[in-house]
Amino acid sequence: MTTAYALLLKGLPTELVLVDRKKEYVEGEDLDLEHGMPFMQKAIITGTENYEDLREADVVIFTAGAAQKPGESRLDLTAKNKAIVEEIIPKILQYAPSALIIMVTNPVDVLTFHANQVAQAISQAGTANVRPGQIFGSGTLLDTSRFRFHLSEMLNLHPRSIHAYILGEHGDSSFPTLHSATVGGQRLTTLPDFSMEMAESAYEQAKNAAYKIIEGKGATYYAIATVLTHIVEAIHHDNRSVLPLSTPINDYHGHSGVSLSVPCVISRQGIERTLVIDLSDEEKGKLAHSVDTIRQYQG
Repeated sequence: MTTAYALLLKGLPTELVLVDRKKEYVEGEDLDLEHGMPFMQKAIITGTENYEDLREADVVIFTAGAAQKPGESRLDLTAKNKAIVEEIIPKILQYAPSALIIMVTNPVDVLTFHANQVAQAISQAGTANVRPGQIFGSGTLLDTSRFRFHLSEMLNLHPRSIHAYILGEHGDSSFPTLHSATVGGQRLTTLPDFSMEMAESAYEQAKNAAYKIIEGKGATYYAIATVLTHIVEAIHHDNRSVLPLSTPINDYHGHSGVSLSVPCVISRQGIERTLVIDLSDEEKGKLAHSVDTIRQYQG
């Protein structure tokens, strides 16, 4: 719901459909959002339990699933949320077969791969024609945002000026890419104020942020909503932004058969292509570890 609110504040949707199994809840959210409409760009808002209302949707943001609880890792949610994906993805594709589907539910990498498998089976059955890059996950864009923020605080720079990614799993086996990171064209690691201890501290804060937030307030809302709004805006403007998103990889530094985050070119068609980032030998090892970690839960 925070994402829906953020999208409306940005003036991005002309029509916003909120689908939930609890009709009374989603109708209440619908009404609450509509009462702010005099101060926002005009949009039609529909609260519904009927997937048929997704007809002609351009983008579907998939947030349904069991939430991460204090003490749980994202991967602990695998079994119950895979079942939810199997139930809902066919309904989305039945009524919005051309829509881009952004997976947000955790574990996002496992579920992005599973959603693509479900969609592929539907395509083979001839009931939909799902194209490559149509279903992808929000991945490590939030992790990257957190990492750049903490680095910016230490370096006294704006986060947008720091070009460094967190890649791999959206979870505990993610890793920062320092080998290719830059600030204004200069290698991040050569800045006078930079140290590897600083980078490790920034990464640890980014990696553990969700645990701290969940322990404090129960769930994360604002940053992920901002991230998803940024993705939708990139799709809407078709500006071919490069973002670290979760997508099935094929021979990426020798790895295939899993979904994880790598730099992706995003457009109105979805993920158009992935970019092969230059990794150090140590970072290649961390990528392999992330692949192995995710593969254990794919089934």
